[in-house]
Amino acid sequence: MSAYQHALTDRLDIAYLEWNSQGERTAILLHGWPDSPECWKAVAPILADAGYRILAPALRGFTPTRFRDAATPRSGQLSALGRDLLDFIDVLELQQPALVGHDWGARAAANACGLRDGVASHLVMLSVGYGTNDPNQPLSLAQARNYWYHWYMATPRGERVVREEREAFARQMWDTWAPTGWYEPVDFDEAARAFQGEDWADIVLHSYRHRWGFAEGDSTYAEDEARLNPAPVLSVPALVLHGGADTCNHPRSSMGREAFFTGRYERQVLDEIGHFPQREAPQAVADAILRFCLK
Repeated sequence: MSAYQHALTDRLDIAYLEWNSQGERTAILLHGWPDSPECWKAVAPILADAGYRILAPALRGFTPTRFRDAATPRSGQLSALGRDLLDFIDVLELQQPALVGHDWGARAAANACGLRDGVASHLVMLSVGYGTNDPNQPLSLAQARNYWYHWYMATPRGERVVREEREAFARQMWDTWAPTGWYEPVDFDEAARAFQGEDWADIVLHSYRHRWGFAEGDSTYAEDEARLNPAPVLSVPALVLHGGADTCNHPRSSMGREAFFTGRYERQVLDEIGHFPQREAPQAVADAILRFCLK
């Protein structure tokens, strides 16, 4: 892993980590919330050793990525994440990379595929089922309980916590979304550096409020929103990896999504793994990605 490099799109200065710059294939690894590109530091070298060029960008709102214009709305809507990824692919002139995403990153990757058919060779989603962007989606009471933090952020009290106690709030997720003792404090501290930018709170709050219809979207993405809702059927070969002990998105939440895919589709549950499989079980995640993408 080297220092961050930068790709300039119309809206963003996207910071990214890179492994094996001369790899024959390319894979883009997209982190989730609350995390950072360093979440891939154990998976990326395994994929790089298998011949992949690995790019791991920081999503909008997460440092060192930054907005180029102070006047750009700080939207966290999921369609914007997908469009950011397409812009990143275009500016680096990448040809059908494999898209691997966790949590927010999984939604970004899937939405990029929904916005541009054929953009990726493969889609791998960690800890998230496809087709879950709709604010009117069916939601079990158990999953609604898991999403307490979504509703909390829709309140003034939740907003204050996100803005003023962001590290404590994020640590609560790390401490409760996976089996006890799964991470080292130094790893959280490393990830938390990505939460320190001036746009992080605005992006996070807007993202969760928008996805449930509590906030308006940026009109820039109106056409993309229309194309993504309802979720389009995808032709890209897709793999879902879900921790069996995930207490954020229950593993049942990614079941029954086969009808959204016309190509090869697989789903694998990782026993005793929580919401952060790439950190908790990097070898198993890397092996699953390689098995699926090199088949």
